[in-house]
Amino acid sequence: MTLADRLAQHCARPIRAGDRKRASLHLVAWTGAAALAASAPSAQPFWQGLKALSLPDDPWHTLLFEASLGSLFEMDDTHRQALVHPAPVIVPVALAVARQNGASGQAILDAMVRGYEAMIRMGMSVGPTHYRYWHNTSTCGTVGAAVTAAHLLCLSAEQTAHAIRLALVQTSGLWQTRLDPCDAKPWHLSRTAQTGVQAAYLAQAGLRGPAFALEGKKGFFAATCPDARPEMLAAVLDADWQIHATSFKPWAACRHAHPAIHAAVGLRDTWSSQADALPWAEVQHIEIRTYDDAIAFCDRPDPSDAAQARFSLQHGVAVALCHGAPSPAAFDAPAIADPQIFTLRKTVRLVADAEYCQRYPLHFGARVTVYWHNGKCLSHAVHDTLGDPECPLSETVLLGIADNALASAGWQESERHARLAHTCALTQDTTGTGVAALSPLRPRDTSPSS
Repeated sequence: MTLADRLAQHCARPIRAGDRKRASLHLVAWTGAAALAASAPSAQPFWQGLKALSLPDDPWHTLLFEASLGSLFEMDDTHRQALVHPAPVIVPVALAVARQNGASGQAILDAMVRGYEAMIRMGMSVGPTHYRYWHNTSTCGTVGAAVTAAHLLCLSAEQTAHAIRLALVQTSGLWQTRLDPCDAKPWHLSRTAQTGVQAAYLAQAGLRGPAFALEGKKGFFAATCPDARPEMLAAVLDADWQIHATSFKPWAACRHAHPAIHAAVGLRDTWSSQADALPWAEVQHIEIRTYDDAIAFCDRPDPSDAAQARFSLQHGVAVALCHGAPSPAAFDAPAIADPQIFTLRKTVRLVADAEYCQRYPLHFGARVTVYWHNGKCLSHAVHDTLGDPECPLSETVLLGIADNALASAGWQESERHARLAHTCALTQDTTGTGVAALSPLRPRDTSPSS
């Protein structure tokens, strides 16, 4: 039995009501993040560019566009050990294939659970060196997308294994996208989603992928994963389905910035009502102690736009110290130019801390300490970040985050509540009512079908 066979069988296990409920919460979180992105100017180039070979109502155009949205505002969910963001890939695939085939809400959620599992298992198997050069969400996401689509197409285990193999021979996503100012990262996810869906349809039609696409001498692991851990593809882990071990993001920033932001919010909360009166001009420096990847991804003392600000430890912490938990607007141009935030950013020092490095990636942690010229200092640390399974967000809070995102996108209260209620009700849907597609042309379309 090849690794693709083992992964396909592993993802075919029974799904319970609690698993579907968890999937519905991830769909709620994606809905808010994607709708907010769809309403933003940054979504327009994707909408226009993706029309080149399709029409706006073409299902491929819808899939590619929705897959570009989930990461635009950096509000995508995260699996820490796999270092993947499943929802931006898995949700658009599940919705697209369900729209084409009239699948039920329960089938959508089941497909999400299976797609998350495949994508996360792949992320845990590729090893840390892969993540230095490759965008795990893209490279591992093709497999998750293929398994998601395979479930909705009712493929056999053998066909699903071929969908996995066909997806693997096309997988890509270079991390140079985070080193240069560019707009390629969302395009990674559009292509990832498309590749996975096409692989499933091709497998349904009888096409085969290379049997040893993962473990072969010229396979995926040999080419891109020098320290691969293939045993993780089907290892017994604490969570029965890995969707339960996937973290939610409360703030519109890179997940690697969240521990420091969380620590800064906690530090500010210790000051309570005195926070606004603190002498910011007398701050000597701010120290952020965290793990290596947080610094590698988010060391941006002078962000020039919102995209860079969302990947800036310095900016996220400065905002959190000044104003508390950051809203999506806290990363926009006015906040970047704010004199007080600008001044605080300049004082930040980043330190790779041995404790946090050792616990990473199973735990994302940070400590923030503020030093004043008069010798006073205040410090706060977090060892797990808000939204992680160890520090969970309640269903009410998650619905509130999604509702606020929809409101920021221009949705009216009745429209927001209808969309979120419909999403939550998918756990009971066995008839195939569908989920309306998002677009910048119809930002408040909440009809029950597309």
